[in-house]
Amino acid sequence: MKRSNYLHSMPAVFLVAAVLLFCACTAKAQSAAPSGTAKAFNEAGLRLLNSKVSPRDFSLSLLEGETKSLSSYKGKVVFLNFWATWCGPCRVEMPSMEALYNKFRDKGLEILAVNSGEDQATVRSFMKNEGFSFPALLDLDGRVSANYGVQAIPTTFLIDRDGMIILRLVGSIDWGTPKIHAALESLLSNGL
Repeated sequence: MKRSNYLHSMPAVFLVAAVLLFCACTAKAQSAAPSGTAKAFNEAGLRLLNSKVSPRDFSLSLLEGETKSLSSYKGKVVFLNFWATWCGPCRVEMPSMEALYNKFRDKGLEILAVNSGEDQATVRSFMKNEGFSFPALLDLDGRVSANYGVQAIPTTFLIDRDGMIILRLVGSIDWGTPKIHAALESLLSNGL
């Protein structure tokens, strides 16, 4: 008689085990799903790095002469762009960078435009003539560009509020698209 009760209870045991397994798999799938911010970047055509990378800190001179370090911007989202005045693609994307800066700087976005190898007078004249207000830093000897592995310009790194690189993009794009703005808005508001 005991054996018969055992056999009758087996389907219930399997059903409970299946439900628990389903719940565990669903929870794991949900935790592995990308965040809203990651989805927004994906929809904008910007592929985030598979894992965050710690950036190398540096100190460079601003056009005004003050020295700034990358670490002084911790707590902000940093748009780190390597460029030069002679670079056509750099020049093409910079107006959309200015639009980003004007739209998001009060929400915690900082743009650091690291000029690769040009003198202060050249960079100052360019920034003034083009009407760009975001900070330009001078990498006169190319040391910082080399430390970041920059082989082509423009190259842009996006650093989250925790001070970690989440995106590396080589080449010029229009940063002014609604989808890119939505992705940055999500990053600034919700993190990653």
